[in-house]
Amino acid sequence: MDVHLISNGRQPFSELTKIAMEVESYIDFLHIREREKTAQEIIDGIVMLRRAGFPLSKLVMNDRIDIALVTSITNIHLGYRSIPVEYVKHHFPFLRVGCSVHSLDEARSAEQKGADYVMYGHLFATNSKPNLPPRGIEEIEAIIKQLSVPIVGVGGITPANCTLVRDAGIAVMSGILEVDNPLEQAKLYKGAKGNE
Repeated sequence: MDVHLISNGRQPFSELTKIAMEVESYIDFLHIREREKTAQEIIDGIVMLRRAGFPLSKLVMNDRIDIALVTSITNIHLGYRSIPVEYVKHHFPFLRVGCSVHSLDEARSAEQKGADYVMYGHLFATNSKPNLPPRGIEEIEAIIKQLSVPIVGVGGITPANCTLVRDAGIAVMSGILEVDNPLEQAKLYKGAKGNE
């Protein structure tokens, strides 16, 4: 199953690029999720990644369709504040569009509106959402059974618990980006999902 690495918005692109190149063989997608950076800073960061040799096909632009279009990224991920899935698919049918969801109903709706995959969470306790209880794995299992598009679990996922997320991809942020040895950690995630 796919391993998605999501940028944390706290690292300079030079550091993100270094880690991304180290772990590239063990991740399937790198999400550029940089809410605090300017459009120009994000574009410069994408250029840095591309010049380092990171594959364009593995880049996912979070929310910023404008940046994706001008940098030739064809993978988009939408959140609750983003342009609705159906508008993006109507105007840019060539884009592969993922969507964050927080329930089975939201997942069904996203699929009906054209989402190519859905990301559900947060599954486990995570420092990025300290005041929200985790949703657990029961609902993601129902989503997996009822949807035909790929499902990605996110939130508090570790190499030890990612095997609980059966038949779904996983999305990781601090589990790779904020550890002493990102490469070894990425290998653990990929191996745990049976993909090594």
